[in-house]
Amino acid sequence: MEKMEVMFRFLVLLLMNELLLCMVESNGNIHYYDFLVQEADFTKLCSTKRMLTVNGSFPGPVLRAYRGDTVYVNDHNQGNYNITIHWHGVKQPRNPWSDGPEYITQCPIQPRSNFTYEIIFSTEEGTVWWHAHGDWSRATIHGAIVVLPREGTSYPMPGPDEEEIVILSSWFKRDVMEIYNEAIETGGEPQL
Repeated sequence: MEKMEVMFRFLVLLLMNELLLCMVESNGNIHYYDFLVQEADFTKLCSTKRMLTVNGSFPGPVLRAYRGDTVYVNDHNQGNYNITIHWHGVKQPRNPWSDGPEYITQCPIQPRSNFTYEIIFSTEEGTVWWHAHGDWSRATIHGAIVVLPREGTSYPMPGPDEEEIVILSSWFKRDVMEIYNEAIETGGEPQL
């Protein structure tokens, strides 16, 4: 009986610790962003094509937050394909349904519908990125996330003199979804 009581007290202590940790992590600011996913014409390397974009830009917008902040992104899918967004490098503690892998942690956002993501920056600092998850839509739907140290603290090293975000991605002259669908239909390698 004594072992049961010790085990019960230990479990209560763990539960209280977890509740306190939740309160400590969620004391940051809240930010709101709107993502409008839609087709847009883009020209690169003397080639114009129609492709999925976020807010009409390629790459998509930069999200900014501080460690400990929570960001809500309302994703309005006005494209022709199901999409999800994955917040790469973000732990998402106790919040897997906003992590983006379609049919694993969430159903895809269908065309002409929306979903609001809750992104919790618990321990992240630095620059990470977000991207579409599933098929090849990630080729055009992606962007950076800048997570600054918690307000009132500093970097664990000398701070940067200035900021310049560099995003590397591929430019396909053909429509990426055509390339993907053709490869699926033929069973062959994508014809880039």
